[in-house]
Amino acid sequence: MKGPDARLERLLATLAILIIGLISLANVLVRYLTGGSFAFTEEFSVFLLVVLTFAGASVALRRNGHIRIGLLERALPRPARQALILFQGGCGLVVLGLITWFGARMTWQEVQWGSLSPGLGLPQWWYLAWLPLLSGLMLLRQLQQTRDRLRGRLEDES
Repeated sequence: MKGPDARLERLLATLAILIIGLISLANVLVRYLTGGSFAFTEEFSVFLLVVLTFAGASVALRRNGHIRIGLLERALPRPARQALILFQGGCGLVVLGLITWFGARMTWQEVQWGSLSPGLGLPQWWYLAWLPLLSGLMLLRQLQQTRDRLRGRLEDES
């Protein structure tokens, strides 16, 4: 049986790491050949690393790959284990909900203020909008993971 997947996040992570590699390589080549460098590489690389981090965390969440100590969970009888899984899922939903909410508020404030990025002068919200979007995707993956764990579809390694 094929395990759960997060294709959108895998695609985003793949694109992010590919673009980081390409712009870094191009920057090294230009610096070597001309002595100068591209101004945008650091700003874009940092932004893409954030995208990569959130997308990768979302994939790990969907595949039940985040680190967790399962000793207590495995030792509990089924009803108590179900309650613990619900508690864990609820805690994850609260944290991801807060990140999504405050990320969206921060993005909206940047839209209203018209702030520009320090390096390239691009609208700051272009970078910030990815925070609530990707944490919202993680919220969905948390719901899916909790549902699958409650149904016994995702087991931890023993």
